[in-house]
Parts: sequence; structure tokens; C-alpha cells
Amino acid sequence: MQLGYTIIYVPDVATSLDFWQRAFGLRLRFVHDSGTYGELDTGATTLAFAAHALGDSNFPGGHVAAHSSPQPLGFEIALVTADVAGAHAQALTAGATELSPPTAKPWGQTVSYVRCPDGTLVELCTPVASGNAEQA
Repeated sequence: MQLGYTIIYVPDVATSLDFWQRAFGLRLRFVHDSGTYGELDTGATTLAFAAHALGDSNFPGGHVAAHSSPQPLGFEIALVTADVAGAHAQALTAGATELSPPTAKPWGQTVSYVRCPDGTLVELCTPVASGNAEQA
């Protein structure tokens, strides 16, 4: 088994793709002609965005729209960077909301949290030093 995709259901795929490119410097990989699905280049695992209408068609009972929730949903996308403070500032400039400023953790990692306009919770973090992964 291998993780292939993370798909985030959003109100407007083009808006989310634009935000993520500006906020986190990720490159556009693919957008379906319908505009209801798009992907960003993040390495081995695909980060994708799909319209809420696609989610509704997949789940007859509907789903929770992250942007409508007053609190972040119980999952996050973690982006690893050597410059958490710079990435955090860039995300805020692009329109993210700060949930937690860059903080040095006891295990040596620097971590911050932002919430995207589409409701997605994003952790910005430095790499975990080898040998310290079990402490994170």
C-alpha cells in the first residue's frame, strides 16, 4: 500500500490552487477542463483539490465543508521547510489566518500553524532531526 493522493474538497478549485501556489510556492501540476479538480506538484504524493459538488456526488450523505467550520477539521497538511518563519509570513501575506506562530519544540523542530481560506489546516515545520521522529 502507498499513499497516492490527498484530496481536499473546496468551494472553488481555481481559487484554492492559486492561493496554495502563492502561499506555499507549490507548482500547478494539472487542472481538469471542467475546473472541478486540480493538482499541485508536491513530490511523490499528489495534493489535489476537488469541488464540493464532486464530494457530494461521491458521498450521498454529504461531507463537512472545512471552510464552513468555525474550527479547523481534525487533520492537517504538513509542509516541511528550512524557513518556517518565512513560509509562515508568506502564507499570511497570501491570505492565510494564523493559528499558531512559529514555535521551537522541545525535540528541536520549529512548527507553526495556519488556516487557508478554503479551511484547510496547514502545519509549517522544519524537518524532524533523525533520531527525534518518535518524539514529535
